[in-house]
Amino acid sequence: MEGNTALLLAAAGTALAALLHIGCIAFGPAWYDALGAGERMVRWSRERRWRPTVITGAITLVLGIWTLYALAGAGMLPTLPATRFILPAITAVLLLRGIAGVAIAALRPGYNGVRFWIVSSVACLGLGGFYLAGTLQAWPSL
Repeated sequence: MEGNTALLLAAAGTALAALLHIGCIAFGPAWYDALGAGERMVRWSRERRWRPTVITGAITLVLGIWTLYALAGAGMLPTLPATRFILPAITAVLLLRGIAGVAIAALRPGYNGVRFWIVSSVACLGLGGFYLAGTLQAWPSL
C-alpha cells in the first residue's frame, strides 16, 4: 500500500538498527561498548574472537530482512512471501522484546546494563508500534 508512513518509518528504523550493527562489526570494541553490547561482547571483540561477528551478523541479516518486509508491506517493493504472516510476527517479536527488556532491566540490571536494556527496549517498542500501525493499515492489501 503506497503512502504507509508507519511501515516506511518501521523500515527506516530497522535499516538504521542494521547499519548500527554493521558498524559494530566494522569498527569493533568501541562500537560494541558505545551501543551497550555488554562486557563479554566487547571483550570478545577486543580479543578478535569470531562470536561477536557471527552474532552481530545474524542480527544484521534478520534486521535487513525485516526492512525488506516493511518496504514490501508499504508498497515500495513487490510482495514478499508470507507477508501477511511475517509482518505480524515481526510486530510481536519487537513488542515482546521491548517488554522483556524492561523486565530484564528491572530484575537483572547487571546483564548488559540497565542503559542497554532500556534504550534497546524503547527502540523495540517504538519500532513494534510502527510495524503494528503500518501492518493494520496495509492489511486489506496484503
